[in-house]
Amino acid sequence: MNIQNKSLKNSLEFKSIDYQLQPYTNPELISEKGPQVFNSGSGVNVEDIDGNSYIEGMSGLWCASLGFGENELIEAAVKQMRKLPYYHSFTGKTCETTIKLSEKLIEIAPNNLKKVFFCNSGSEANDTAIKIVWYYHSSLGNPNKRKIISRKGSYHGVTLAAASLTALDYAQKGFGLPLDFALHTTWPHYFQNSYENESEKEFCSRLIKDLEQLIEMEGAENIGAFIAEPLMGAGGVIIPPKSYFEMIQPILKRNEILFIADEVISGFGRTGNMWGSQTFNIKPDIVTCAKGLSSAYAPISAVLMSENISKQVEKQAIKLGQFGHGYTYSGHPVSSAVALRTLEIMEERDIITHVRDITTVFSKRISELKKYRCIGNVRSIGLIGAAEFIKPGTKREKIDPQHKFAAKVVKKIHEKGVILRALPIDAIAFCPPLIISKDEINQMFDRIETVLPEMDQVAYGYV
Repeated sequence: MNIQNKSLKNSLEFKSIDYQLQPYTNPELISEKGPQVFNSGSGVNVEDIDGNSYIEGMSGLWCASLGFGENELIEAAVKQMRKLPYYHSFTGKTCETTIKLSEKLIEIAPNNLKKVFFCNSGSEANDTAIKIVWYYHSSLGNPNKRKIISRKGSYHGVTLAAASLTALDYAQKGFGLPLDFALHTTWPHYFQNSYENESEKEFCSRLIKDLEQLIEMEGAENIGAFIAEPLMGAGGVIIPPKSYFEMIQPILKRNEILFIADEVISGFGRTGNMWGSQTFNIKPDIVTCAKGLSSAYAPISAVLMSENISKQVEKQAIKLGQFGHGYTYSGHPVSSAVALRTLEIMEERDIITHVRDITTVFSKRISELKKYRCIGNVRSIGLIGAAEFIKPGTKREKIDPQHKFAAKVVKKIHEKGVILRALPIDAIAFCPPLIISKDEINQMFDRIETVLPEMDQVAYGYV
């Protein structure tokens, strides 16, 4: 490391510690050494200011689907910045790129959804979806249908409403959350949540019964929507049993409960289809999306809704004089231009076919991790997966949480040049950029496997 970089790092460390409250960070952990500072990236790799290069095995935060340094996206942003760097979508105004992006999203939308509303993050999109649900039911004369059912272990964001639906302690503790409109039904994690000798079909039947009992207890007349990630991301990369959503959807229809599919992580090719809803045969009334929409090169998210919902919302807005919801940066022209070019690149380069082609290698390498005795379960679909840790010698007993085993594994893997993420259920997640090659997948897992024999021994020390 040269002196210039060292000086820069010291300066950035000082300012970060003194002035920046960092998200999802324990301030104590960076009080001495400061944060790791990244300043360049190319393809699936990122580099910090010390010159250390890493394979970004998490696409940043599940989001940099086209990798780093994609010039086509950079040029799209620069071109739009020069033409019109900002304009809004309030009071009947909008931008050309925003219109084109709307058309493209409706063209590729699942379940024939017909209208788009733009936001800036997944959290904002889910908050907006909740308000649209309330607005819709109110317009039909059902203002009491305000409760939203989420699932235990789910992640839907961290704004007030979205964090209430997120069922992970770290997003709620200390904030006085969840708010009282949020309900939570059973976690669909078969490996950890099934009974002894319970089949997946029996497991699903039990979960459906739990959902029906919750609806009966709360009253369908008080429940506006059910929200679910097609696969749970931050809650553990939980892939639902095959019949799970198939059994849930008729219950929702029967009780006039809308289905919101949170596609913030699973959308735009991650599961091997454009949408996770297509992968799991979900017919949503509303879809929220973000992250891969712009490959994270510019902040943008969207809420897609059915024609039935949009017409009713517009009818109510006419009655009230306006649709009184929106953000300063809704449909921002630069973000819209980047998102539009992202979707075009996905088509031009046939990214989804590429994902399907390399899924075999990806899933094989994850499956092979089961040979380590500290790993009790592995799972993947498309280019997302997880390995869940257990106490060696047991079927699924967890290592004492005080040992923070997954965090220790991630730290060791980080030292080998791969960035992964530790999940709350003591698992590690894999979510590389969609452009990753077979050779890079093997390189990533080769590095990971240099750590796991040692971590097997560490796990034995906790038995």
